[in-house]
Amino acid sequence: MLVNITDTVGTNVMSQLITDHQRLLPRAKASIMGDCAFIPFKEVRLLPPVQPSVILCSGLNYKSHVEENPLASLLKVPRFFAKLPHTVIGPNDPIRHPGEEFQVDWEVELGVVFGKESYRINQHQAMDHIFGYTILHDVSSRFIQFMEANETIGKNFISFCPIGPCIVTKDEIEHPEKLRLSLKVNGVIKQDGSNEDWCFPLPRLIEWASMGISLKPGDIISTGTPQGTGYFRQPKEFLQPGDCCELEISQIGRLINTVIADRHPFQPVNDPKLNPLNHAI
Repeated sequence: MLVNITDTVGTNVMSQLITDHQRLLPRAKASIMGDCAFIPFKEVRLLPPVQPSVILCSGLNYKSHVEENPLASLLKVPRFFAKLPHTVIGPNDPIRHPGEEFQVDWEVELGVVFGKESYRINQHQAMDHIFGYTILHDVSSRFIQFMEANETIGKNFISFCPIGPCIVTKDEIEHPEKLRLSLKVNGVIKQDGSNEDWCFPLPRLIEWASMGISLKPGDIISTGTPQGTGYFRQPKEFLQPGDCCELEISQIGRLINTVIADRHPFQPVNDPKLNPLNHAI
């Protein structure tokens, strides 16, 4: 059930709540402990819980994902790539599928939402800069991603970053390094793992990501994905129009999105040199 706290906190803009959360969150929590009216989910449409200006995704941060990749090895330092704001969609919004040849793949990830400006944060300070946690689906076009190292384009098709269904505030999750993640396609489990498989702990990721970038309240870093992506299955598996993706992280909830056809007329060049490389993020 939902509760409308707009009057209590004085805003209906999530970015304002996050920026001023130290003052406003106690008001919000006090209001829901009292006599308040609940709103059924069926009466609302859930939007993305936040509209970040920066989304940095950690690559190869699960040992199991490194192990399933024949050309990958453990990294010496964290690795990040960016997803752009236009990729963000919310719960139940459609993932737009450009065509079978694009090899559209899935990745369930824990998203970390920043609560205050974070620049050159050391590991001891890192957890103090977190507002909360959400689910992030790092949808990827593997063909484009690996064709001449086009990672930026392959990761950034419109709708390739579903986020939701909510943000759980930091105080509600004592051990974010011990959460269970799973992803189902049409009810079949494709990914199932724990954050205890991380290569780099969350404070190290935050330290590295903030080294040269100032992360603002509402910005997100994601923390990698466990084994089970479609690209490494034998035979390979990819999303198709009509598929339903159901992502779940313990203590956060479920993020559900359906795939729809949005075909792009582009035809990849029939050249062996442009075949995808056998590695993935």
